[in-house]
Amino acid sequence: MTTARSAPDLFDTVDAAVEALIAKLGKDIRIGLPLGLGKPTQLINALYLKAKSDPSLKLTILTALSLEKPVPSSELEGRFLTPFIDRVFGDCPDLAYMLDLRANKLPPNVLVKEFFFKPGSNLGSAHAQQSYISTNYTFAARDVFHQGCNVAAQLICKRETADGLRYSLSCNPDTGPELVELMRASGRPHVVVGLVNQNLPYMANDAEVTPELFDYVIDAPRYHTKLFSTPKLAVTTPDYAIGLCAAALIRDGGTLQVGIGALGDAVVHAAHLRHREPDVFRAALTSLGALAQHGALIDAQGGLTPFQQGLYGATEMFVDGFMHLYQAGILKRAVYDFWALQQLINEGRCNPAALTPDVLDHLEALGVRVIRTQDFELLQHHGFFSEATRYDAGHLIAPDGERVIANVADPRSRAVMARCLGSALKNGIVLHGGFFLGPNAFYDELRAMSDEARATICMTGVYKVNQLDHNPRLYKAQRQHARFINTGILATLSGAVMSDGLEDGRVVSGVGGQYNFVAMAHQLPAGRSILLIRAVRDKEGKTTAPSSNIVFNYGHITIPRHLRDIVITEYGIADLRSKTDNEVAKALLNIADSRFQDVLLAQVKESGKVEASYVIPEAFRHNTPQALEKKLAAFSKDLPAFPFGTDLTADEIKLGKALKTVKAAAAKSNKLKLAFDAWRFKDIPTSAVPYLERMGLTDPRTMQDKVVRMLLVRALQG
Repeated sequence: MTTARSAPDLFDTVDAAVEALIAKLGKDIRIGLPLGLGKPTQLINALYLKAKSDPSLKLTILTALSLEKPVPSSELEGRFLTPFIDRVFGDCPDLAYMLDLRANKLPPNVLVKEFFFKPGSNLGSAHAQQSYISTNYTFAARDVFHQGCNVAAQLICKRETADGLRYSLSCNPDTGPELVELMRASGRPHVVVGLVNQNLPYMANDAEVTPELFDYVIDAPRYHTKLFSTPKLAVTTPDYAIGLCAAALIRDGGTLQVGIGALGDAVVHAAHLRHREPDVFRAALTSLGALAQHGALIDAQGGLTPFQQGLYGATEMFVDGFMHLYQAGILKRAVYDFWALQQLINEGRCNPAALTPDVLDHLEALGVRVIRTQDFELLQHHGFFSEATRYDAGHLIAPDGERVIANVADPRSRAVMARCLGSALKNGIVLHGGFFLGPNAFYDELRAMSDEARATICMTGVYKVNQLDHNPRLYKAQRQHARFINTGILATLSGAVMSDGLEDGRVVSGVGGQYNFVAMAHQLPAGRSILLIRAVRDKEGKTTAPSSNIVFNYGHITIPRHLRDIVITEYGIADLRSKTDNEVAKALLNIADSRFQDVLLAQVKESGKVEASYVIPEAFRHNTPQALEKKLAAFSKDLPAFPFGTDLTADEIKLGKALKTVKAAAAKSNKLKLAFDAWRFKDIPTSAVPYLERMGLTDPRTMQDKVVRMLLVRALQG
């Protein structure tokens, strides 16, 4: 027997909620927070500060991707970044526990356990590395529960509806509801808390919940602060070379998963180019040599023409790139939550825009006969049955009142059902996502959408998005021609990929959902996993020499060799599925940087996986950054550095580029000569003055500032 739940206790301060938590659960608080944006920052800050002041309170924070604002690494960088940070982040609060973790000042009674890091952010943190939980995203709720979680808390928004007050989990219905179910089923004392922030876009469908989900709700205008923004990174020539190849493998009428960052933006912009200017798209691929080398694969798996049928998104992360695809008319293939209906649409036997009685014959041919209560409700929700049709105890009641058994196989019933059909399907979904995170413009666009348009996006649990297990027949029908595009760090010549950690055991980021999507691609009849890897690691300003991201072997892997599929670098595509070890090694050598091909070839020959007589074909022996730049030089206007805009102003973009030049020049120049030249430097053009003012360098007092001023003026003129 299920006990009816009451409305939540309401609080207008986070401190009062913290006191109530401790009074109810005691002094061992294990709080589960959503990944990314959905953290109730003011609440966790209040709880953390309480733990800092009370050593008897044990606090465990269970979460992933704790977001941090950019932190300048030097005084000079601070002069550039501080105005940008103030403008972009506004009153968005910092996570207090992360500030102390960075300063190595976490008190001994506080533990922060995460299953995913911001990439590279915690390589030097002993606490983070020791407290990391390695898990698939689909297991995150389970593993947080097994860590003894007794509080689930997240950021929410609210609205009054015809059915009363409703809350939305908005950006993060990914794991919270599953965690709450586990705690309730266990009988473990626990509290579910929501912190209202009306700046969150109100997402309906699976993200909308009744007040009874929560035990406590904190609601006061002071907590409606700015959302955390992820500023755009510049997209480089290698990124675009990768993105163009990936976009050519997307099948029109198919399914897409793509992630955040410059590579994700490159893929999305390339898809735009294919849709809007297919001739330019084809020319760019031709210049890269992709059509000559991979034309058969592109013809078989993707295409070069505009997206007429459009795409459906099935993605753990709803990035702003999907919004751009939606606005461009590319993200438009709607899916429906009844497997047979979806299969008929896929096969062209049901036109969603115009339902006809023969669809009933097709349903019967698929084996759909008895319409159950839940089937009827789903079908009516999607407009298959008209609103005037009713269901009662296994019977359909037509709009004219005639009652028949709800069995499609019965001729009389089918004749009556024909009068019960709606005119067209409705409430289709163009994207299922687990969580969203992005720049401020993305949140603005979500809030500005009409309720009807926003309802075509369904934020939901990762147990639905990241795997087939929950409803295999339906999800296989929805996810036709799936292209699950993710990024990796290294690929070995056996086809294994490292995306989350180093061979010394340190964690770079986390597995997240990557394994799930790779495995799912192999389960789907026409699915493909596409892993994007930059061929070379060459960090600006670093003194270390460039190194290859295609390696012979590596001491840690994320995706094992037996799940190898498609790998793309800036030098092309390696189709590894169903191939022998010999074929895989050769395909990956072809897309490695040519500066490292000879060493790699020697290693794989020594291993016996490639014959001693093998020679890399001449067509793949000129994989260099210089050659790549030359190939795409004619397309510079079609491949902008910030294809979807940036929070940086035009002056900040120019200044940022100049400061990189300054840093590089300072690193390789003789310090005494720099000082002498700076002491004599007087020629300041008027055009440079605004940039010097922004950097506080109009009247430098120290020799270091004088050197920087000179180098900056030169860089701006260069």
